[in-house]
Amino acid sequence: MSIQEIRKQFEDAFSGLAGRQETEALQELMARYREDERAGVQALLARAHKQLDALQKERERMWEMKRFEREYGGKGFVCGIDEAGRGPLAGPVVAGAVILPEKEILYLNDSKKLSAKKREELYEVIMQEAVAVGVGYASPERIDEINILQATYEAMRDAIAQLSVRPSVLLNDAVTIPGVEIPQVPIIKGDAKSASIAAASIIAKVTRDRLMEKYDAVFPQYGFAAHKGYGAAAHIEALKKFGPCPIHRRTFIGHFTA
Repeated sequence: MSIQEIRKQFEDAFSGLAGRQETEALQELMARYREDERAGVQALLARAHKQLDALQKERERMWEMKRFEREYGGKGFVCGIDEAGRGPLAGPVVAGAVILPEKEILYLNDSKKLSAKKREELYEVIMQEAVAVGVGYASPERIDEINILQATYEAMRDAIAQLSVRPSVLLNDAVTIPGVEIPQVPIIKGDAKSASIAAASIIAKVTRDRLMEKYDAVFPQYGFAAHKGYGAAAHIEALKKFGPCPIHRRTFIGHFTA
């Protein structure tokens, strides 16, 4: 078989590398060509070894990321809770609630540590594989009415209410949500320590980013698609030039519109 044909086999294996079956398929491919002394084949084998090593390290990282899920999973479904959008000058705050499946999902992490492309990819995987996903919102008007912290709690309660399955335990990113009867475990920097909270952070972030991109089409002068409503220099400049639009948080922008 030509090196080009073998390369295609390896590329197909690399592109599908995620689950245990794909790993075994790549290992079988490596065993098949281990004695092939051609430099091109040996380079493919070396790359495959690096890929498998990286995959093993990722599995070890995810094992550690699921330690809270293992600790509390005996009580029933464990749900991660997180939010996106507490700090922006415009747009809603969005909360995510995710109950992960037993099936392995790799590369979950604090959404801020992931590229936009990776967040989008993981969003689709989570939505497809999760036992349940809930999303809650608090509008700019609501944020102005009751303050950002209370609005965040409200969005989190809304996200929990949207779940199709009732969890037994909530793993929260640093907060304890008032008005919730389900037992809660607040975890400092939880989106970097718990797979469920990380998944919730991804759902919240992608949902909010997509929403801000839609607002950009309605209010193009502010550049919402680029900065998602945060206080970027271009956003502040536009705010001073055009004044606030309906999705600006009035309690956040007095400094720039006075």
